[in-house]
Amino acid sequence: MKITIIGRKCTPRDSFKERADKRLKKIEKFFGTDAEAKITATVEKNEMIVEVTVFYNSMIFRSQERSQDMNDALDRCVDSLVRQIRKNKTRVEKKLRSGAFEAFDAIDEFEVEDKFEVVRSKEIVLKPQSVDEAILQMNLLDHRFYMFLNSDNDKICVVYARNDGGYGLIIPDID
Repeated sequence: MKITIIGRKCTPRDSFKERADKRLKKIEKFFGTDAEAKITATVEKNEMIVEVTVFYNSMIFRSQERSQDMNDALDRCVDSLVRQIRKNKTRVEKKLRSGAFEAFDAIDEFEVEDKFEVVRSKEIVLKPQSVDEAILQMNLLDHRFYMFLNSDNDKICVVYARNDGGYGLIIPDID
């Protein structure tokens, strides 16, 4: 597994890197060496935030944890990721008999035992807006996300409020 460690407002120590390598061996057993993991460690005030994202084929597994200790946050992230992977593995147990997630090229192939029920549907009119106008509209509506037609690139985009207080922008990239 290829592991990339990024530090924001900090420089992760070698002991953290060794621990991350050791802990991610749990996840490597599900995917083999083809998976990639990105670990982002951030320091905010007196709190450590560790985010682990695992990429394998078209699947993405992500976990973020906060703690006073960076190693503790890493451990909780890895445990959360293992739970996510096992949950998906049990849902598609028939196909997994041939070996972990190797049989899947896309998430569409999953045979999900749970039925997902759409309880509400809503049509909206998309007006061309700038990103700033979309964020303002989202805040006025008191929503956590807002879909709009970006006047800069004529693409349907989504702005959202991040847990850390900032905003995010999702821009589609069609292959």
